[in-house]
Amino acid sequence: MTKSLRRLAAVLSAAALGVGLLTGCGSDSADEPDGGAPAAAGGTFPVTVEHFFGSTEITEAPERVVSVGYTDDQAILALGTKPVGMVDQYPNPPGTAPDINTQWPWVKDKWGDARPEVVMKNGDSGPNFEKIAELRPDLIIAVYSEIDQAAYDKLSKIAPTVGRTKAEKEPFSASWKDNAVHIAKALGKEAEGEKMVKGIQDKLDAARKAHPEFADQTAVALSWYEGAVAPFTTTDVRGQLLTGMGFKGATKIDEIADGKFFTTLSPERMDLIDVDRIFVINDQADQAALKKFALFTNLPAVKEGKVSYLLDSEGPAVGAAMSQSTLLSLPYAIDKMVESVG
Repeated sequence: MTKSLRRLAAVLSAAALGVGLLTGCGSDSADEPDGGAPAAAGGTFPVTVEHFFGSTEITEAPERVVSVGYTDDQAILALGTKPVGMVDQYPNPPGTAPDINTQWPWVKDKWGDARPEVVMKNGDSGPNFEKIAELRPDLIIAVYSEIDQAAYDKLSKIAPTVGRTKAEKEPFSASWKDNAVHIAKALGKEAEGEKMVKGIQDKLDAARKAHPEFADQTAVALSWYEGAVAPFTTTDVRGQLLTGMGFKGATKIDEIADGKFFTTLSPERMDLIDVDRIFVINDQADQAALKKFALFTNLPAVKEGKVSYLLDSEGPAVGAAMSQSTLLSLPYAIDKMVESVG
């Protein structure tokens, strides 16, 4: 199974607890028990954050923040705080260090020498509450997360906890903008978060302006998963990124996905990805397998070279940047995606 699609299995296998992961996992321990020295958060306090599970008051600037959302650590980093705990998204190659999740091109400088403790790995039934408590957090962020009420209640006994956005009935359905501002508010930096969101929106607008042809093209992002083509919906972060760049979304995929952020296609439904532009998110081995799948290679877009093959965790890791869609990864992803279409 590819690294990018491990998150799909995790979403399904962890559904009972409600903790789904949209990427892989890495090392399960930090070099230091405190995860390195956290940066001072600053910000304006006190602040009350309304969220799916109620409201949480944060009375002063947090210094020891634990991220239980799968990409929340990147928003926290972007806003000037190094989390002491985080969820592993992608697995490290055996015997390697440091954790790949601190080494992406868009986060490496932000993490520096800090080594956060891993509080949950891909496929786990839920966060490690005991480990989180040992980190002595003064704030827990669980925004891009599928925790349920029971998990939220446990986390809240450890430290003030902010869950996903109030309007987000289905986990992972909020826009990247809403998630970013939501986290920024919890850190007392709502205005700063809004400014960063605007900067990314300006970058998306610039891409649309430079490529007006995108508006006439339907695009889809997909991966090769368990021997089948697995397209992502328009409500998924990858789909949101494509429409944000100006492409039209493949909305018929949403209908058969039935609320999930992806679906796998049977041979008779390959017509759903008979679109103008395709973005493939896989590492080399799975890209090679997909290129041997006749039902895919016979699509007009493939024959016409209208496919961007984007490595997931390998090389420039553009697929990971798309899949994370954070304040830090989006500028990188947008640039690389525009490059990929010429």
